[in-house]
Amino acid sequence: MTKRMDALKVALNNEMKEHEFYLKNAERTKNAVGKAMFTQIAGEELEHHERLKQLHENWIKEKKWPETVPLKVKETTVNKVLKEAAKKAPKGAKGDADDLKAIRVAIEFEGKGAENYARLRDQMSDPREKAFFNLLADIEHEHYVSLKDTEQYMIDPAAWFREKEEGGLDGA
Repeated sequence: MTKRMDALKVALNNEMKEHEFYLKNAERTKNAVGKAMFTQIAGEELEHHERLKQLHENWIKEKKWPETVPLKVKETTVNKVLKEAAKKAPKGAKGDADDLKAIRVAIEFEGKGAENYARLRDQMSDPREKAFFNLLADIEHEHYVSLKDTEQYMIDPAAWFREKEEGGLDGA
C-alpha cells in the first residue's frame, strides 16, 4: 500500500510538472505545430493529474482501489493534432533551437513516464489497476512517439511531409 501511495505521489507531481512545462512552451514557441502539440499534451497531462488526484484521495479514504472514481482517461488525440497543425502551417517552417530543446526534454520525460506507468501496471494484481496504469503507459508512449514525429518535423518539414503524405512518387 505504501509503495503504491509513494508511486502515486510521484506520478501526481510528474503530471503537474509536465502540464506546466507544456503550457510554458506552448506560450513561448512561434511555431504553429509546436504550439498545437504543446497545448494538446498540456491538456492531456492535466487530465491525467486530475484522475490520479481522485485516485489518491479515494485510496487514502478507502485503503483500497476505489469503486466509485471514474478512472477512465480520454485517449490521446495528439497524433491527429500534429497532422492537422502541420497541414495548416507554412511549408518549411522549422522549429528553432528552443523548440527542439523543449521537444527533446519532453521526449525524455514521456519515455520515462511510459516506463513508470508500465512498472506500476506490472506491480498490480487487481485487473482494474492494471488496466488503468496500462492506459496511462500507452498514452505516455503515444506522446513519446508523437513528440519524436514533431522533432522530425521541426528539423526538416519537407522530409516530414514527403514521408507522411499518402500519395506515392510514381506519378499515379
